[in-house]
Amino acid sequence: MGSSHNNKSRIFTPCTRTHQIGALLLVTTTFFLTRLFDQSFSPCHSSPVNQDGISHRNHVHISDGGRSISWPERGYGSHLSLKIYVYDENELDGLKLLLYGRDGAISADSCVKGQWGTQVKIHRLLLQSRFRTKKKEEADLFFVPAYAKCVRMMGGLNDKEINQTYVKVLRQMPYFRRSGGRDHIFVFPSGAGAHLFKSWATFINRSIILTPEGDRTDKRDTSAFNTWKDIIIPGNVDDGMTKRGLTLVQPLPLSKRKYLANYLGRAQGKVGRLQLIELANQYPDQVCCFMCLRNYLDKGILYIKLYVMI
Repeated sequence: MGSSHNNKSRIFTPCTRTHQIGALLLVTTTFFLTRLFDQSFSPCHSSPVNQDGISHRNHVHISDGGRSISWPERGYGSHLSLKIYVYDENELDGLKLLLYGRDGAISADSCVKGQWGTQVKIHRLLLQSRFRTKKKEEADLFFVPAYAKCVRMMGGLNDKEINQTYVKVLRQMPYFRRSGGRDHIFVFPSGAGAHLFKSWATFINRSIILTPEGDRTDKRDTSAFNTWKDIIIPGNVDDGMTKRGLTLVQPLPLSKRKYLANYLGRAQGKVGRLQLIELANQYPDQVCCFMCLRNYLDKGILYIKLYVMI
């Protein structure tokens, strides 16, 4: 009964129009006072403004052929403070083996071709990057260069030697041990992914892995790719197919192209890949099929580079 009596004695004040107007005035006043304080305590910066009244302080400007375009920078933009240390081939015993093979006969120029060329191009890009640092103590990230896939395919090292060499190299890295490898970057540019290093799960399971295939791994039940830390990168396309001027192929102009597909790899007798070759032969005017023959270990391996331009 007491509870019922208390409920009856409660008085609820209805929300009138006066209350609504008061709440609106309170929100408006709070907004303008906040803006006023922000402008009072922040340093003054003069931002260039275009004819439309839009500030270009945080815009990227690019000029090409007399035309100038701009768009807002994303994230930290050009103000990003990032330092990347690239391990030198001479500072770690064994690193040269992962780059040039046991005899040192494999060159970077021979590894820069084909899908696996990303392992060379990313290395060269970081060597010239403005974010590169030569001081380990100030580095945010560490890049470990290795052309292991190319070295393996060209007979420079076998699977066992690659595994042993990676382990040997990693054990010489105090900064790798400091973070458990979390700030170290590795490139595995083929369908095998990090499985090319058989002990990857033991040694680099926390490191950042760049690879073109993350949803599956060739002839493996599990993938080494982790969406929380690893990054999918595109497979390399030879410069001779994309650069201006004389190229290895003469594709259709974009204005005449409805679809574009690119396949780079070995046929290996697989049905889907053989069907692509058959498609190229069936529609020679619409599909450009470029083939090149490479010799690895005295074994002729046919690589098919198929460009579908339907």
